[in-house]
Amino acid sequence: MSDPSDFLHLAVALDGAGWHPAAWREPDARPLELFTPKYWVEQVRQAERGLLDFVTIEDGLRLQSDDPLEPDERTDRVRGRLDATLIAARVAPVTSHIGLVPTAVVNHTEPFHLSKAIATIDYASTGRAGVRVQLDARADTNAHFGRREIPPLRPEDYASIRDGIEVPELQQRLRDSFDEAADYVEVLRRLWDSWEDDAEIRDVATGRFIDRDKLHYIDFQGRWFSVKGPSITPRPPQGQPIVTALGHATIPYQLIARSADVGFVTPHDAAQAAAIVSEIRAEQRAAARADETIHVFGDLVVFLDDTREAAVARRQRLDERAGAEYGSDALIFTGTPAELADLLLDWRGAGLSGYRLRPAAVPHDLAQITGGLVPELQRRGAFRTTYAATTLRGLLGLPRPTNRYATTAAA
Repeated sequence: MSDPSDFLHLAVALDGAGWHPAAWREPDARPLELFTPKYWVEQVRQAERGLLDFVTIEDGLRLQSDDPLEPDERTDRVRGRLDATLIAARVAPVTSHIGLVPTAVVNHTEPFHLSKAIATIDYASTGRAGVRVQLDARADTNAHFGRREIPPLRPEDYASIRDGIEVPELQQRLRDSFDEAADYVEVLRRLWDSWEDDAEIRDVATGRFIDRDKLHYIDFQGRWFSVKGPSITPRPPQGQPIVTALGHATIPYQLIARSADVGFVTPHDAAQAAAIVSEIRAEQRAAARADETIHVFGDLVVFLDDTREAAVARRQRLDERAGAEYGSDALIFTGTPAELADLLLDWRGAGLSGYRLRPAAVPHDLAQITGGLVPELQRRGAFRTTYAATTLRGLLGLPRPTNRYATTAAA
């Protein structure tokens, strides 16, 4: 059996009918089923048939919008979504191997609530849960909650972020937001550790269900959170479910290096991929995590077909239906599975250990990933031919973390 580190890691990012805004209008799309459990179960099962490491499930706390700064009034786009954490909980019992990583907006949710939700998914999936932490600094999102003041981003602020221009006031806001996210992840991890692995006794004869000495207060005090603990959910099967985050620049790269197990990045060529990986590794050393494995995955939007011409034609057709050329923060790949395999293996030399692919249209591009790309990578000896681990940490080659509060070695 090959070591998992011998192969590329592959994940897919699921978002409604696909990442192209006109995907829901494709002949094989199923817009009437977008808000049904069956739809999501079938997507994740398709990914599992392709032996993928995990799926991420997009989420948010506001309606989708083509405008990055405020809501839009479009009615020709998919609007609305199911809760990603609840989708993962529904899918967990009817899948066997694939990891389930819902998105959570952490600056508007409590870490205590999320910690037990993700721990519960880890139990329901017998060790295949994770979470993607995301920030939302838009004023219309804040208006749903009213618990904090978030100055709205101006068009020039968004342009500065997009173009990598450092504006001191904006940089400080971003740093504060990502520092909050790092504290949030620290609270999650402490809560997952707040029960020792053998805290549950369940001894009917003595009447002792738990050993109270093996439940621990976490006593976290920070700028944004004050959490006493312990959790109300026993330590998850993985010890700690995996934590993932998407980054586009130095400050979010620091969050990946300080807090994540997997970071998603958006290079547009191999040289940029190498520079990003180098920066994250430097930040990892600065965060005293040099000895830990932190995977860096490249994100790509994919239009895949049997020929490049067919993929290009389909992308053009979707753009025409949408009324505009599709753009993305990530590289948009248009071509065949074999051509995509060439790119993935080329970029691997830059230090990427895996990829998170965003299917432009579902089910078409998801089927091309599992039925075209995966067999191509297998033929090249670059991807597994069977699941070789029973947990998501196992698939990613990550050890089960030692419990920081443990007073005795777990059995």
